[in-house]
Amino acid sequence: MAKSARWDAVPRQDGRRFVVTGASSGLGLETARVLARQGAEVVLAVRDPRKGEAAARGMTGKVEVQRLDVADLTSVREFAAQVGPVDVLVNNAGVLAVPYALTADGFETHLATNHLGHFALANLMLPTISDRVVVISSRAAHSGVIDLDDLDWQRRDYQPFAAYAASKLAGMLFLAELQRRLTAAGSTLRATGAHPGSTATAITGATGSRWKTWVGHWGHRLTGMSVAQGALTSLYAATMDVPGNTFIGPDGLGEMRGWPTAVGRSPAALDPAAARALWDRSEDLTGVRFPL
Repeated sequence: MAKSARWDAVPRQDGRRFVVTGASSGLGLETARVLARQGAEVVLAVRDPRKGEAAARGMTGKVEVQRLDVADLTSVREFAAQVGPVDVLVNNAGVLAVPYALTADGFETHLATNHLGHFALANLMLPTISDRVVVISSRAAHSGVIDLDDLDWQRRDYQPFAAYAASKLAGMLFLAELQRRLTAAGSTLRATGAHPGSTATAITGATGSRWKTWVGHWGHRLTGMSVAQGALTSLYAATMDVPGNTFIGPDGLGEMRGWPTAVGRSPAALDPAAARALWDRSEDLTGVRFPL
């Protein structure tokens, strides 16, 4: 796909079933809305079903709401056990720069929400997925540093944005290692990924800091894309015929704005030894293993 090409024509998805996590707002909501409009059956996998139902009422097409808290492994297991066959899983839900906290499973919130929950969900659902897993990451992954000996920030001084970046790098490593394992297993399933560049969503609203929330909100509104355009990278990764381990981002300067195209990754995100080590650690922490 040429860098200068503008892509916004999501193909028809009739007869296909998608799960989109975090689909009650922001990029997840827009991704689900477009998929449903294009004929897909879409499961809105959301932490708060009331918000999910409100989101569903604003969509056209076949939409259902199911509860899923990706930061809670019990919820992940329950959802995976009952959701049924799907074509595509879009791992979209995420948190950004939230205050330090541990989840019910004892994991730091960014790690649990942005990586471990989706790691467990994808592996639990793989036997029922017919097409692909889509991993939504961020440009922040370029600055991410993963400390396998201190994933929960127990020994280091907690830095919210550093924790976010590390969790997004974890997602990139998961993408690469998942595709490696699928290929080795002879599976026709694929893993793809995307990042939305700078998009005007409300993800900075949970930082706990009015200043950070204000800067994030207005910074993205002044320099970023609309949610409709920002979601196109996710939609491209979820619907277009691209090879496994393809990563999609905006084609503009610094990948901050633009139209979907295949983009590169940092050396840290392409480190196979780091990907395998993180995978092994993620299996140990979640108790979920590659099923194929």
